[in-house]
Amino acid sequence: MSLMDISKIFSLLQPKEEEDTGCSQELNQAVFRDDEGLLTDLLSQDRYRRCVNLRSGWGVPVTPLRSAASQGHLRCLEVLLAHGAEVDSLDVKAQTPLFTAVAGRHLDCVVALLKAGADPNGSPYNNCSPVLTAARDGDADILRELLRHGADVDVKPKIPDWASNATACRGPLYISACYGHLECFKLLLQHGANPDYNCTDKKMLSRIKQPQTVLEMCLRYGCGPQYIQLLVDFGANVYLPALIIDKTTRQNEAVTLLLKERVCPKPLMSQARLSLWKFLPMENKMCCIDCLDIPKILKDYLNHVS
Repeated sequence: MSLMDISKIFSLLQPKEEEDTGCSQELNQAVFRDDEGLLTDLLSQDRYRRCVNLRSGWGVPVTPLRSAASQGHLRCLEVLLAHGAEVDSLDVKAQTPLFTAVAGRHLDCVVALLKAGADPNGSPYNNCSPVLTAARDGDADILRELLRHGADVDVKPKIPDWASNATACRGPLYISACYGHLECFKLLLQHGANPDYNCTDKKMLSRIKQPQTVLEMCLRYGCGPQYIQLLVDFGANVYLPALIIDKTTRQNEAVTLLLKERVCPKPLMSQARLSLWKFLPMENKMCCIDCLDIPKILKDYLNHVS
C-alpha cells in the first residue's frame, strides 16, 4: 500500500469539516429558536453529539451552550449540559458561557451553570469577570449566587504589572459604589470584601503612588452616608482619607459622619462583631456565620442583617 493510499484512508476516517460545521450550525439554530425538542432529537444522534462543543456562526463563532447562555434559553442549556457540553468553553473573546449569562442578566442560566461546575470567576484570559459585571449592572441576585459559589469578592481587572495604576484598584466594591448600587455594595462587604482598598494585591498597591481607599472614593463621588456607614460598620480605617474641610464639606452629611467616627469610640457590640468577623475565613463569611450554634438574632447581627 502506497503512502498516498494510507493518507487517503486516514482522511476518510476523519470527520468532514463541512459536515461538522453543518451539525454545529443546526444545533445553534435549534438553540436560537429555543426548540428543546428538536435539540434533544439532534443530540440523540452520534454525529450531533460529537459536535456539541464545536463553534459556528457568523462574526464570533460560538458553541451551542454559549448561545443558550447568552440568550437565556434555560431548557436548551440544560439539554446541552446533559449531553456533555463543556461548561467553561471559551469563545474568541475568552468569555465563558457563565460570563455571557451574567452579562445578559439571565439568573436561571447562571444558577444552572454554577450547579454544573462553572468557574464563578470566569476565564483568567478575559480582562473582566462575572463579579465585576454583576456589580456594575447592579444585579444583586446574580452577584449573590456568584459569591455563594466561591467567586473572588475582591477580583480586579486583569492588566499587566507594568500598566498598574489607580484603575487597577477599582474592583467590584468600587464599581458598585460608583454606579450607586447600594445592595450590591453591602452584599460584597458581607462576603468579605476589603473595606479599605478594593485591591488586596500588595505588589500592585506598591506600584501605585497614591492608591485611593474606598472611603475616599465614596466621599469624592458623593455616594452618601449609607455607603460611609457600611464601610465603618465593616471595619474600614476612618483615619486613612485625608480630609480638607471647607464650607462645602462642612455641610456634607457623609463627611460629618466620618468625622464623628474619628472622635467617638465604637460601641462594645460593634467591636465584638468586628473581632468575630475578622476571625472568620475570607470565603463565604455569611455561610460560616449561619453554621454557628448561636441564636438567629446574633447571626443576623453578625451578618449586618437588620
